[in-house]
Amino acid sequence: MDAITFQSIIKSINNLGFPVVIAIYLLVRFERKIVHLTEAINKLRDAMNKKGL
Repeated sequence: MDAITFQSIIKSINNLGFPVVIAIYLLVRFERKIVHLTEAINKLRDAMNKKGL
């Protein structure tokens, strides 16, 4: 992690508070995972439709 990012995180914690920063971080991480899971489900659905299941 570079110094600029680390300083930004520390500044955000000071301005918003630790729980808010952690909540934002987790929401961003989970959103990316949900997008990947949605893509995987769509691929699985398409594969099942091709096989007539």
